[in-house]
Amino acid sequence: MRGPRAGRLLLFGLAVAGTPSVTAAQPAPSAASQVLDDPRMPGVPFEELQRRASEAWAAGRLDEAFRFYRAGVELNPLWHEGWFYIGSIHYAKGRFDRARTALRRVVEAVPGSGPAWVLLGFSEFQLAEYDRALAALSQGLSLGLEGSEDIEAGAHHHLALLKIRRGDFEGSVQDLLWLARSQPPSPPLLDACGLMILRRPTLPSEIPEEEKDLVKTAGWAAYSTLAGRHDEARPLFEDLVARYPDTPGVHLAFGLFLSARGSDQALAMLNKEVEISPDNARAHLEVAFQHLERGDAVDALPSARAAVRISPDVYTSHLALGRALVARNELAQGLTELEEAARLGPEVSAVYLALAQAYARAGRPEDVERARQKLLELDAQNQPSQSR
Repeated sequence: MRGPRAGRLLLFGLAVAGTPSVTAAQPAPSAASQVLDDPRMPGVPFEELQRRASEAWAAGRLDEAFRFYRAGVELNPLWHEGWFYIGSIHYAKGRFDRARTALRRVVEAVPGSGPAWVLLGFSEFQLAEYDRALAALSQGLSLGLEGSEDIEAGAHHHLALLKIRRGDFEGSVQDLLWLARSQPPSPPLLDACGLMILRRPTLPSEIPEEEKDLVKTAGWAAYSTLAGRHDEARPLFEDLVARYPDTPGVHLAFGLFLSARGSDQALAMLNKEVEISPDNARAHLEVAFQHLERGDAVDALPSARAAVRISPDVYTSHLALGRALVARNELAQGLTELEEAARLGPEVSAVYLALAQAYARAGRPEDVERARQKLLELDAQNQPSQSR
């Protein structure tokens, strides 16, 4: 599905600019828009409609382009490119429900069109169809976007927000990393980074007024980290902690930053987060892993148990507890926890490495071999495919 590239990029630049947000209500159709929806243009051949639509689109005359595209699909309902641009113009005009209808026609007929899937995802985001939007955007990115960085940036931004909203903060990191390495620190991007690092499962439009400065301050620290500017990030985290010393999530954010840099100060920062937020499973988990890395299984146990109590359905909680128990030679209970970690995280290499080591200590060579084979399978799956 090809078309006037410059015009497409112009429209998408307009469509994805600013903070993605749900429109409260779409305006009622005006008399002019009703005229534009009238597909009748008798006597004009399809090829002429196609040519004039493309010219108007490339020139940015969207109302005129829309009329010709509508007349074109009336003559040729299988003109999928026409439906794509109809959906694009509906989106640019804020008619998101109509955009979704047109774009669904495109992806049903041309399921390999990455841009159509992405614009469908944008439309569903605006309509608060968040699960559908996430699926459509993911599909569009996986198919490719014909080298358009504008469209790709919009897709990553929306995906990051959708993952943050559902509490998948780790999943949003890859999208935000792509943006931080390719985009300037715009207010919408800083809000997304701030929500991620503070682990707030909400959209930027839902940030309370009293927390906007907090999110923006955290966003600068997170953006600098993701952009690889670690020397800039550390003083930003220090400022964040100084300004919001009792706010949940702040010390965890700085603690994770310090932990990734191998700083001895990480454990103190994480312990402070546990003190402020005793029900924060991630903080307990990170404290447990810090102790395990220091070879201190005794101190790791209380935090690992707390993580399992608060988040029993997360594989990392059972991994931490299993490792701590095995380190204390409590093999039976440790293996029970590690096997539960494998059930919850069946494709995680770290789980099977811990299992193989625990089975070896328990004198179970057949189970060691089974865990080792699983590790080899996972390693093979994670290897980049070799081009012929």
